Amino acid sequence: MNGADTAWIITATALVLMMTLPGLALFYGGLVRARNVLSVFMHCYAIACLMSVLWFFFGYSIAFGGGDSGYWGGLDKMMLLGVTSDSLSGTLPEVLFFAFQMTFAIITPALIVGAYVERMNFGFVLTFSAAWMLLCYAPVVHWIWGGGFLADGGIFGETGVRDFAGGIVVHETAGIAALVLAVFLGARKNQNTPPHNPGMVMIGAALLWVGWFGFNGGSQLAADGGAAMAITATHISAATASLTWALWERIKFGRASLVGIVTGTIAGLASITPASGFVGPVEALIIGAIAGVGCQEAVNFVRNKCKIDDTLDVFAVHGVGGIFGTIMIAVFGAGTWTAQMGSLAIVGFYTLVVSIVLVLIIRLFIPIRVDEETEVNGLDLAIHGERAYDMSS
Repeated sequence: MNGADTAWIITATALVLMMTLPGLALFYGGLVRARNVLSVFMHCYAIACLMSVLWFFFGYSIAFGGGDSGYWGGLDKMMLLGVTSDSLSGTLPEVLFFAFQMTFAIITPALIVGAYVERMNFGFVLTFSAAWMLLCYAPVVHWIWGGGFLADGGIFGETGVRDFAGGIVVHETAGIAALVLAVFLGARKNQNTPPHNPGMVMIGAALLWVGWFGFNGGSQLAADGGAAMAITATHISAATASLTWALWERIKFGRASLVGIVTGTIAGLASITPASGFVGPVEALIIGAIAGVGCQEAVNFVRNKCKIDDTLDVFAVHGVGGIFGTIMIAVFGAGTWTAQMGSLAIVGFYTLVVSIVLVLIIRLFIPIRVDEETEVNGLDLAIHGERAYDMSS
């Protein structure tokens, strides 16, 4: 065990948990109507709790168990069987590696929340999130990070896919699942309401930015120069994407908004995630500069051309950003085109199929959408019996 590595990953684990609680909750919560903010908080919080328990029971073993099929890790490590405080994963206590990866299993289904805010049944939220994490996310983790068939020595030969911190594993999977749910749900009754609290959105985005240092820097799994470079690349991409998003808004609409610039931040963070361990600051600046414009155009395409109400633009920002960053690894020569594009296609198709099947099955037992009266009046009071603000706000 390496003490410095252990101390850093303990810190990174806390940072990544902070991304969901409170970062993502505040970011999403500020973007909805005041009468739905508590429901967004509840979704993020409940998902964090449920994913933690399921990761302990089954998820970690499916992703990182000792199975040698290449498709799943088996159940030999369910409930951390055989894992003690002395067990190691590389230079880290394995229980710490478990906890670090658990925070990724928390935030990935939590990202999907942005697609269905203000209209999804709470029971459906929890059931879909649980099944999706175990049947989609955890197997994909094994394929790429757990030595599975997309990793080195798998179907793409000696050099498998390069995904440092989750462009495919986290952002592509969450983005595609979000798009599926948005299509099945249909549009909100009122899509023209502005964010109720842009200041809350900014605070949430800022927490996500800081937490992302643990997300990407921690993925080095060591306290070394590689972690430092990943953090630096992450920061440069985020800052650059924020500026290009704001500039593109200014050119197109005559003003740059606070919500816009912080959304650009998230686009830059999502786009650099898969590449952060393989590129330097100059490449990160290029990735961020393109992401700020590209993801903004993806938002417009999904909303206005496809007419899909992915409410908080999960696919356009996270999905498109993660896919773009994964491709840029090949552009900069840090990975092979075959492995990068092939893995994107395989994981994308698998995620699409699993997400559709889960929706079709679960909605047979649990309504996917709240009734019209609940949607109009807001989910906070009707579903959770609480109210954050005066209803006139």
